[in-house]
Amino acid sequence: MDCTGRALQDGAGLSRVVACSPVVKEEFLNLNMSGESKMGLVGLIRSDVRAKAEWLYGSALPVNVLKALFTDGTFAMFMYRMMQASQRLRLVPLAMVFNKLNAFFGRCIIGRGAQFGPAFVLIHSYGVVINSSVKGGSNIKLEHAVTIGAEKDASPVLGDDVFIGAGAKIIGGLKIGSRVKIGANAVVVDDVPDGCTAVGIPARILK
Repeated sequence: MDCTGRALQDGAGLSRVVACSPVVKEEFLNLNMSGESKMGLVGLIRSDVRAKAEWLYGSALPVNVLKALFTDGTFAMFMYRMMQASQRLRLVPLAMVFNKLNAFFGRCIIGRGAQFGPAFVLIHSYGVVINSSVKGGSNIKLEHAVTIGAEKDASPVLGDDVFIGAGAKIIGGLKIGSRVKIGANAVVVDDVPDGCTAVGIPARILK
């Protein structure tokens, strides 16, 4: 049950697997930590950009996808996916290069071990900091200056369909449920149930 008392229904979605060489195909699969779909690097990037176009312009029409490619945060999204794929392939030096490129040009620090499923969107990338051990599902959207960090070696786990407003901070080994909204500048230190909104310092749950 979510916090509004409605029964949750699991949605099964099929995702297109991008063809690649036999050497790298197995490593590029299973990048979606939720296990609901298996997508390759190109498929993940495509899902991210389409999701951003839908968020910004209301649809994923080709013209909107093209515009989304040139918006703030998209470069950081590309660098994250390249880093994630390199890390998966155990190409650690290459992953470090993408990490540093993201920090310098994208103004965004995402740890090499951070895992997010399809439709990961950085609406604005400036000031975003994500710990390497953070795990998230699909359709996660972040505004600028968001921090998702560890406390005592424990990091947050995020569900699907999560929006995190500008300046919000999520700290420690807590769980953010699915269909959750985190308000701007909120400081979240406790679990947030499915279908809820968290606002304030420290964050309180709005049902």
